[in-house]
Amino acid sequence: MPPSAMDRRVRRLVSIVAAAAATISLMYLLRHASTSCIPAPHPHHALSITLSLVPFPRTSCDAASRRVVAPDRRLAKLRSSARWRRRSVALASSAFPPLRGLLLLAGSSRVLCLAAGAGHAVDALHAEGVRDVTGIDLVDFPPLVRRADPHHLPFSDGSFDLVFSDDPAEVSGALFPSRIAAEAERAVRVGGAIALAVDRHLDPAAVAALFKRSRVVDLRDVTLDGSQVRMLIFQTNGTTSNSI
Repeated sequence: MPPSAMDRRVRRLVSIVAAAAATISLMYLLRHASTSCIPAPHPHHALSITLSLVPFPRTSCDAASRRVVAPDRRLAKLRSSARWRRRSVALASSAFPPLRGLLLLAGSSRVLCLAAGAGHAVDALHAEGVRDVTGIDLVDFPPLVRRADPHHLPFSDGSFDLVFSDDPAEVSGALFPSRIAAEAERAVRVGGAIALAVDRHLDPAAVAALFKRSRVVDLRDVTLDGSQVRMLIFQTNGTTSNSI
């Protein structure tokens, strides 16, 4: 006997209600913590399974297990590494003495470290007694390094006595080297200094030509972390003299 119109309406209504209930149940599972993924084993079974109760992951990032280390603990671990100690010793023995000898670095100096990485130079300057040191890089690395673009420094004109970088790629690998040079000259006060480590195979005259308001006052080869680089020290004076 064919179903009546009433029967068809009832069945359609039941289907709608069942679909709505299934949708609500799925939404509930996605929004709430999952307390179990596998049914609890029977108490008489020889093997038992123990599951930790974890929040139901909402994204693939949530599902990935990653332990977050506090910045201070991470810095302490880095300081204890042999590479960090070698880098600090190299900076203190090779890179900083010329700046002190030229009276361009002192305990009261305001220093900006470009391409600071994890903060080797920042930490080494603090160890030398320099209190006011700011480290920046394209990726922040607390507690020593904050995020900033060297092409557009977020600092006022003349904010620093010294702009320093121990990363040879800061100039040679930059997207716009002339823009970085101009921003460094803007951020440092007149009479202040810019000290950059560059690749030894890079022409010093080509690097010097990037700095329009500074002159080279020192150029020497130094060893940092087992590799030799060339350290150029500029002093800003507002002129266009940049000869070596």
